[in-house]
Amino acid sequence: MARPLTLDTHPAFEQAVAWEQHLRSGRRRSEHTIRAYGATARRLIHFLGAHRAASITASALASIETAELRAFLAARRIEGLGNASAARELSAVRGFLAFVAKGEGTVTPPRLRGPRVKKGVPRPVSPADAIAIADDAEDEGTEPWIGLRDKAVLLLLYGAGLRVGEAMALTGAVLPLGETLIVTGKRAKTRVVPLLAPVREAIQLYLDASPWRVSRDLPIFRGAKGGPLSADLVRRAVRAARARLGLGERTTPYALRHSFATHLLGRGADLRSLQELLGHASLSSTQVYTGVDTAHLLDVYRNAHPRA
Repeated sequence: MARPLTLDTHPAFEQAVAWEQHLRSGRRRSEHTIRAYGATARRLIHFLGAHRAASITASALASIETAELRAFLAARRIEGLGNASAARELSAVRGFLAFVAKGEGTVTPPRLRGPRVKKGVPRPVSPADAIAIADDAEDEGTEPWIGLRDKAVLLLLYGAGLRVGEAMALTGAVLPLGETLIVTGKRAKTRVVPLLAPVREAIQLYLDASPWRVSRDLPIFRGAKGGPLSADLVRRAVRAARARLGLGERTTPYALRHSFATHLLGRGADLRSLQELLGHASLSSTQVYTGVDTAHLLDVYRNAHPRA
């Protein structure tokens, strides 16, 4: 009896590996994106092999039909994928198949329209709550320098609009701190963000108290044993702080960045400037914040109005 086909026996497996390398070196995607897209490519190869009961090659991928794409997506939905996850899965499939088709010198396989995804409107954290979270994280640090570290990171997210990964990636090369900070964001794009005095002071207090040597090629924010600080520790600190302060589950490190954008927009910042400060590739990503204040007011109305 022939041995059942597994993922590793399909020649197209090499295409998935090549695509991951392309995303890493050619597109400069994050490791998280590379892992997720690579997993999708492997799932597609495995599904197609079972669907056709045949070994899947690059040419087989290049000849995939719309009905097969629909069947793949339907199978993933049965596994529990929601609209947003299914849309991301299909986006990864499209990119992978286009990559394979280019390598094979063939026409890109047929496109399949993805599910409609309703864009959620982020809910901001109030300025007082954002500061309270940072102060609480400082108070609860297992050591004084760790408390100062956590406060500095959280103030960077709220006061400068950094992503968690961007804050973790800062090295001693940004020192000495000035009124602005050069940040490397997604796809290795750099941008300049203002560094408010309270944020700058919080970082300096942490650096002065930290037991670890600072150098140009090492991260500023370090773990208890001297290694790079994990983003999970930052998320954990915020979860603990919001529990102690009685804040909702939507209060996350990501919400602090949202709040940076929302509060600037509410004080008159224009969308183009906000796009630059946030490091968004397209203006459409920034436009979601135009609905934030309205959504927040509606929440207040529903909770407070006796006839709501």
